[in-house]
Amino acid sequence: MDEESDVRAWRPAVKGIEEVFHARFVDYAYPRHTHDSWTLLIVDSGAISYDLDGREHGAMQQVVTVLPPHVPHDGRAVTASGFRKRVLYLERSMLDGVGSAVDTPALRDARLRDRVHALHSALARPGDELEAQSRLAFILERTQQHLRNSVGESVGCVDSSLARSLRDLIDSRIPIGVTLDQAAAVLHAEQTHLVRSFSREFGIAPHRYLISRRVQLARKMLLCGQSPAAVATAVGFHDQSHLNRHFTRLVGTTPARFARLTPRSG
Repeated sequence: MDEESDVRAWRPAVKGIEEVFHARFVDYAYPRHTHDSWTLLIVDSGAISYDLDGREHGAMQQVVTVLPPHVPHDGRAVTASGFRKRVLYLERSMLDGVGSAVDTPALRDARLRDRVHALHSALARPGDELEAQSRLAFILERTQQHLRNSVGESVGCVDSSLARSLRDLIDSRIPIGVTLDQAAAVLHAEQTHLVRSFSREFGIAPHRYLISRRVQLARKMLLCGQSPAAVATAVGFHDQSHLNRHFTRLVGTTPARFARLTPRSG
């Protein structure tokens, strides 16, 4: 591995994702190998040439590459400048359709690529698991449609009653939060249908609604004189920087400055 390589890997607290892998390689070439998980790969710069099950393919910036478990493949940079990629390794149970992935591993789908990019951004921020879970659910749905050659099929109607039930559930668990798995189990609903119904009924995604409710609660606690550090954990944020980011985006100022602007009696 050359000195210009840049690698980062971690396991997020999101069910179904075994590993997140970000890397830039210049001279390194992958030998022939297999994974016991699904590989979902996007390229941010350069291009990758790889052999999958004896056939040559390419991974470029415009596509999402889906490599099935237990199928041998290799990989190498197409140009001397190397490549930069981001990869999700998904549990085998998350998708089916190995044969389709072997035949067509490169999915030319701008919407899917945007969703994978957004998921990587969410996974890089601790404390935003509900957002990551929601984004993953839609990625799995669309990828599975590709593997079944059914992209564009109807995804069903929106359920207003279900949306209100999810809102009530989130409102009852603002500090501790709720995972998408938990919500789907409690409300007996499919995950993407749950998120889609909520978003269309209220005009906001469930994870953004939860964040806004936490910020509202934080404002009340700051107005009562509590410190930003204490407020952050009390309302369910990962840490104070997590609170700062979302509070500033929604309120237009930091929690500390908001607290200083509050008039004090006596």
